[in-house]
Amino acid sequence: MSILKNSTERRQAVVFPKQQQVLSVLGENIKLARKRRKLTQQLTSQRTGISSVTLRKIENGDPTVSIGHYLSVLAVLGLAGDLADVALDDDLGRKLQDAKLLSGKGTT
Repeated sequence: MSILKNSTERRQAVVFPKQQQVLSVLGENIKLARKRRKLTQQLTSQRTGISSVTLRKIENGDPTVSIGHYLSVLAVLGLAGDLADVALDDDLGRKLQDAKLLSGKGTT
């Protein structure tokens, strides 16, 4: 674990290859959605208030861009509600919960 030397240094998340692949697909999907709406990067940047460099990073799935910026772009595209659907259907969590309940450890 690194120690921040001054207030301008920022910690970055460790992103493994599979996670980077997910971000890359997300970025590509955002780019395609923007193009389907015939929005330029410049117009999208203006509407979101983020720089065109940050928008390009988002469309490339850059993990250093804040989730708030991703959300801003999704909102301009009319897709912000999609973010709320993440983990909505938690199959693994439900299976783990059901297994615990069936074993008698989760009930009184």
